[in-house]
Amino acid sequence: MTTPIGTRMEPAAPARGIRADRDGLPRLPHRGVRRGGRGGPAARGWGSAALGDTEAVPSTPFTPNRRRLTALRLASQHIGASGLATPGGVVRWMLAMQAQDLPGAKWSVGVRAPQTSEAAVEAAFDSGEIVRSWPMRGTLHLVSAEDLGWMLELTAPRALRSAASRRAALGIAEADTERAREIAVASLSGGRSLTRAAILASIAAGGVSAEGQRGYHLLWYLAQTGTLVLGAAHGRQQTFTLLDEWVRAPRRLERDEALGELAYRYFRSHGPATARDLARWSGLTMADVKRGLAVSGGLLTQLDLDGVRYHLAPETLAHAPAAARAHLLPGFDEYLLGYQDRSAALAPEESGHVVPGGNGMFKPTVVADGEVVGTWRRTITRGEVLVEPLLWGPLRGDLRGALVEAVAAYGAFLGRPARLA
Repeated sequence: MTTPIGTRMEPAAPARGIRADRDGLPRLPHRGVRRGGRGGPAARGWGSAALGDTEAVPSTPFTPNRRRLTALRLASQHIGASGLATPGGVVRWMLAMQAQDLPGAKWSVGVRAPQTSEAAVEAAFDSGEIVRSWPMRGTLHLVSAEDLGWMLELTAPRALRSAASRRAALGIAEADTERAREIAVASLSGGRSLTRAAILASIAAGGVSAEGQRGYHLLWYLAQTGTLVLGAAHGRQQTFTLLDEWVRAPRRLERDEALGELAYRYFRSHGPATARDLARWSGLTMADVKRGLAVSGGLLTQLDLDGVRYHLAPETLAHAPAAARAHLLPGFDEYLLGYQDRSAALAPEESGHVVPGGNGMFKPTVVADGEVVGTWRRTITRGEVLVEPLLWGPLRGDLRGALVEAVAAYGAFLGRPARLA
C-alpha cells in the first residue's frame, strides 16, 4: 500500500527535474463528525442543514500536498473546466470507467463533458460508439468500442483464472461454456440482440442450466472470452449482442504495445497515480505494469510528493487549481475508484460514510476543492430533481454558490430543473 498523502511535509527528491509545488495552495478547512454508533450525518438529521455550522471535531488535515495531488487529478480527469465535448470523447480519454451502476456511470460521463446530456450518452451506447462490458477485474466498465478487444486480450486471462474456483463451485464445466457459446452465436448472429432474460432462456432451452448465479457467470464468461457484449437498450433493459458484429473496427495491439497503451492512457487520464494504483485498477500484475511503464515511459513524467512517486502526463502539470469549485459525483466515479490509495481525496476516517460497512457499495459524493466532504442523494419528482447534500461539517462560504451550480449542472444533464432539497 502506498504511503498516505500528507504524512510529512519535507520535500521529496524530485524526479526528472519536476518539483512538488507547495506554495500558494489553498487549504479547505475540514471538520468530521464525531464517531460512535450510527452518528453519521443522516442519523443526526443534518441533511442540507450541514451547509451551516455543526458540532464537529477536526479530522485528517487537507494538507497542501494533498491539495496539489487532488487538483492535478481533477485536471487530468477533466472534472470541472473540461475540453471534452462528447460522451465518446470522455470515455476514450478515461480509457475505462467503472459502470455497474448505469445511471451513475452516465453522470460520470456527463460531469466531464458539461455540454452533454443523459440522452446523448444513451445515444452513444445505442450507436455502439461506447460499450459496457467486463474488461477489468470482472467488473462492468464503460470503454470505447474500439478499445474493448485489446483490453480483453490483455486482462481477461488473469480474470478467468481467478474465477476458475467460482465456476467449479457453480458446477460449470468447459462443455457448458462452449455449448452456451454455440447457442449465443446461433441466437444472435445477423445483428440480432436479446435481453438478459431472453438470452438466458435460449441457453437453458439448449440444454445448459442458467439457474441462479450460473446464468450471470455464463454471460460474464462469454463476454470475457470475446463472444458477447452489452448492446443497445431495449426499453429500460440493455441487451446482449455479438462483440464481433457490434464492434466493426476494433484496434489490434501486440501485447507490449497494449501494456504501453494501457499505462500511458491511465496515467494521462488519472495521474498523478502510482504503479500500484494502476495494478489495482487494471487487475494486472506489477510486472506487467512495470513493462507498460517501460514501453510508455518517454511520454510520461514523474512527481514526488511525501516520499511517494507518481506518474502523469507532463501537460497535466500546467493546470493550476481551480478556485472554489464543488462537484456532485456518482457513487462509483473514477475520482475515487481509480486508485488503490484514496486518502488524497477522502480522509480515511470518513470512508465509512461513503462505503457504509465496507460493503463495496459507494455512495455519491460531494467534492469541494478536491476533497470529499459529504455524500448526497436525489429525489426525482414529475417536475424537478431535489438534491440533498449530507455533509460532514460546515461548507466554506465561497463554496456554497459552487454547490448550487453543481446541482444545476446535474439537472441540466438530466434535462429537468434541479435544486437543493
